[in-house]
Amino acid sequence: MEVVSCSHSCSALHQTPASAWRLRGGTALGLGLGHAKPSRPRRYTVMCVGTTRGSASSPGGSGKVHAAQGFHVSDVDAALQGIPSMKVGEVKKVMIQGLPEGPDGSPISTGFWEWKPKLTVYYERSGVENSKAPAVLFLPGFGVGTFHFEKQLRDLGRDHRVWTMDFLGQGMSLPGEDPAPSSISSEEVFWGFGQDSQPWAEELVYSVDLWQNQVQRFIEEVIREPVYIVGNSLGGFVALYFASSNPHLVKGVTLLNATPFWGFFPNPATSPRLSKIFPWAGTFPLPSFVRKLTEAVWQKISDPKSIQDILKQVYADHSTNVDKVFSRIVEITQHPAAAASFASIMFAPRGQISFQEAISRCQSQGVPLSLMYGREDPWIRPFWGIKVKQQVPEAPYYEISPAGHCPHDEVPEVVNYLLRGWLKNLESEGSIDLPFLEEPSYAEHGVSRELDFVREGSRKSVSVRLYGTKISLWSQLSSFLNTRVPNSRVVLR
Repeated sequence: MEVVSCSHSCSALHQTPASAWRLRGGTALGLGLGHAKPSRPRRYTVMCVGTTRGSASSPGGSGKVHAAQGFHVSDVDAALQGIPSMKVGEVKKVMIQGLPEGPDGSPISTGFWEWKPKLTVYYERSGVENSKAPAVLFLPGFGVGTFHFEKQLRDLGRDHRVWTMDFLGQGMSLPGEDPAPSSISSEEVFWGFGQDSQPWAEELVYSVDLWQNQVQRFIEEVIREPVYIVGNSLGGFVALYFASSNPHLVKGVTLLNATPFWGFFPNPATSPRLSKIFPWAGTFPLPSFVRKLTEAVWQKISDPKSIQDILKQVYADHSTNVDKVFSRIVEITQHPAAAASFASIMFAPRGQISFQEAISRCQSQGVPLSLMYGREDPWIRPFWGIKVKQQVPEAPYYEISPAGHCPHDEVPEVVNYLLRGWLKNLESEGSIDLPFLEEPSYAEHGVSRELDFVREGSRKSVSVRLYGTKISLWSQLSSFLNTRVPNSRVVLR
């Protein structure tokens, strides 16, 4: 396969330091847990606090606060979730580095990789001169692409070799030719809306099975060595799915608000009888009823106003500059193949294994996992991160606030700091601790930190909570309440 590369200049973006969590006894993410000194149980009043619209950290909200009914929790470890050496309300502050500016950032190069005839994948890379540094592959969420990881490539590319790519059917990996040409001659006709598919597109379906196969071939043919994979949202699902099927190509997986499910329709391989009930499974050409439905839905979701509204939902801090993300998403929606590709994605069958099964396989095969979730995500609530942590207690789980569905773009300084620490921990075989694990008891009970950094001349502060291996009743209760009660948070009094 031919690889064609070219360089381009990217705007300055970010940086962050490192620390890490100790591996003991040679096992993958073995924690070597310590024990906290027994504490006298204390009694706390727990209040469910919410806002009428938004919150103090959400510029769009009124900031009005109301208190719901209170209740009591006895058990200091459950209430404090593991800050045994600190007083109530005391959280240690840590100053981390901001984003690199101008020439300080690592340059980004671009390329196109032809996987199969007519199926060309767009990718970006950085840090290629760091020949002995570990390789890291970032996988984007649905509707975005490589541009969503520019802040990672510019920063982490300074001491790692970093790649990211657009999934087929998204971003700049949309087809260059019409998969099902229409007989109607008009510039307004969508690609893929014709009556017959092209030979190269006869079995094409934009599904998670296609994407995980794409990731496999990209690693084998372009990167050519095992990698660390970091996936956001849909990218997290694909990363986990791929790692569970190809552990020999994966050194570790980080989930950034990974979606715990993908696809609405049964997979023919796992449910052959049930799948026959559904008349279409995302192939080309689109049936007439799907074409009509797609035209109506696409007109709404591709409208710039709708895109702006979605970005306001998924970014917790509305002061975050999302102009570039917005413009790139709008640009993608204007591609003639975008509407039919969207329909194929929506009607594609589920993957052959579930999210939970993929986690179990990774765990049994010794693939290290780490979790970094934005707390204010309106879609993948904290409850889902807690569920993964319960299934894999040894995986470090960092909950970041304020941050929404895309913490790597909203607070890249924090995510890059945590990623560096996790990578150093694994590369050093545990001789370097994970971030925040200065005391052995934190691995078991957890700890919170305030991370401060400077962005565009202003100092910002973000709260990060590391959950320990003991997920208490309090943790589950607070996560459940924050999931079920919109615009609310649980606090101690």
